[in-house]
Amino acid sequence: MKQAAAGPIQEEEALGKAYDGRLMRRLLWYMAPYWWRVAGAVALLVSAAGLQIVGPWLVQMALDDAVPEGDARLLGILATAYLVAAILTFALQYAQALLTTWLGQKVMYDLRTEIFEKLQELDLRFYDRNPIGRLMTRITSDVETLNDLFSSGVVAIFGDLFTLFFIVSAMLLMDWQLALVTFAVLPFVAWAAFLFRSRIRHAYRDIRVRLARINAFFHERITGIRVVQLFNREEADSRRLDEVNRDYLEAHLRSITYYALFFPVIEVFTAIALALIIWYGGFSILAGTTTVGVVTAFLLYARRFFRPIQDLSEKYNVLQAAMASSERIFRLLDREPEVLDPGVTAPLPEGIRGDIEFRNVWFAYESGNEGEPEWVLKGLSFRVAPGEKIAIVGHTGAGKTTIINLLMRFYDPQEGEILIDGVPVRAVPQKELRRWVGLVLQDIFLFSGDVRYNVRLGNKGISEERVRSAVEEVGAAPLVERLPGRYDEPLGERGKSLSVGERQLVSFARALAFDPAILVLDEATSSVDSEIEAKIDEATARLMEGRTSIVIAHRLSTVQSADRILVLHHGELREEGSHEALLAEGGLYSRLHELQFAPIES
Repeated sequence: MKQAAAGPIQEEEALGKAYDGRLMRRLLWYMAPYWWRVAGAVALLVSAAGLQIVGPWLVQMALDDAVPEGDARLLGILATAYLVAAILTFALQYAQALLTTWLGQKVMYDLRTEIFEKLQELDLRFYDRNPIGRLMTRITSDVETLNDLFSSGVVAIFGDLFTLFFIVSAMLLMDWQLALVTFAVLPFVAWAAFLFRSRIRHAYRDIRVRLARINAFFHERITGIRVVQLFNREEADSRRLDEVNRDYLEAHLRSITYYALFFPVIEVFTAIALALIIWYGGFSILAGTTTVGVVTAFLLYARRFFRPIQDLSEKYNVLQAAMASSERIFRLLDREPEVLDPGVTAPLPEGIRGDIEFRNVWFAYESGNEGEPEWVLKGLSFRVAPGEKIAIVGHTGAGKTTIINLLMRFYDPQEGEILIDGVPVRAVPQKELRRWVGLVLQDIFLFSGDVRYNVRLGNKGISEERVRSAVEEVGAAPLVERLPGRYDEPLGERGKSLSVGERQLVSFARALAFDPAILVLDEATSSVDSEIEAKIDEATARLMEGRTSIVIAHRLSTVQSADRILVLHHGELREEGSHEALLAEGGLYSRLHELQFAPIES
């Protein structure tokens, strides 16, 4: 027998490289559709970088040529040129910022769309293993981090590198000896940048880990707020949040500390470089080997030279963040669903009969502690004839809901096969399979849209008349008529404006609006009161006519009218037959019936 598939939960703590060429190439591929805008942004950056050398050069000409010779006309031209260069630099940087921000937003849009489509494609086993809070981090925080890379990282790096290249070239051309003296501090700058890089890398990873933990914590506590309040866990959860939040704060403070040290250190080296220029340049002026204009230009160049070095150090942090985020995003995007459509499909006929058969089905959600599968179903075999109404009963954990999960192909069995009208469900495209099966769950999920949307879920193929007909058939019309906006009334998050029973009625209307050939009710009336249950029973009794129906229930009162009842025990089919026949056998079903209907002794 095959083993149950198992995999580790996607961990935030997994560390990658500070720079990964494979990841970077894949990230850059997202810029390919916008290559012309990328080229435009690079051109703007190169032009702005080139203009960085113009100002000091004009100052040098003014001090060495125009002022000594008293040439007011030349001085005016140089001053005007300086102003024009400054205005052009501003215009180019403004246009470049707009372009790169647009680029970052477009890449974010594409990535979010791709991630959302992947999350919709993945099977339920993936969600069993991965906290929703962490998945939300993928589609929000991690994508936002990549926006920083595209909008102010990848393209801006070119601007910094070109700025350094142009300034170094200008300094070497103007006075190569003074330039070498200025560059004497660069080994120390490189050493400081190396230390900063290694420490900020670990600090940033600590921040990401703790952010994911906070997201997961908030999602779980807010989703389960009723349980928190019911059992008075507010103070305990606040203490737990304080621990998680404090870890996050401390990680941020470490990062801020490194930045607070690094930038003043670079400023110190900048001051040392300026002092060297003044010292060596002053002696050179006295010796007549250089001019005041050259020394002044070098002082201006030095200020502009160290600024992109600081920027590149910050860009390293952006790069590190992007590598960590992209690694997690691509791990998600590369994950293949365990439940896949077959290469060669066998589509169900349009008018399926609803013949369902389980053949020797073995299934386990996860492996046990020793690696052996914890079987939920063990060699289960049964058949449901077209139009037959069957009920499945058994104790909690007997495998009742698992049967529905396998029929809908939310999971695939490790062994055996399931057939509809003689066609294995593995050979049927998942969308087509689920189109023919209507499912109403005990755990009702309504969206925040209006009543109409929650009945047809945006399917334009379901007409307004069909929506209203489904609502009326399940007895929900009086409920809808009482709502202020009727079919246009927003139901709030998870339908919180309705009672549990009312939400159940809407979910019934939804299933019926899609007109399934097979109707499945999984504890569908366990959360409703007797009055609403009676309405649902009356409506479903009519709607089950001509449809293959499977009813899963704990309350045996809801299954007595079934054509056949299957009794599960520890994943095995122990008994089957009509209500009367099973009672007469005196087996498991009979004992379950006695437990539920035995009179209470006074």
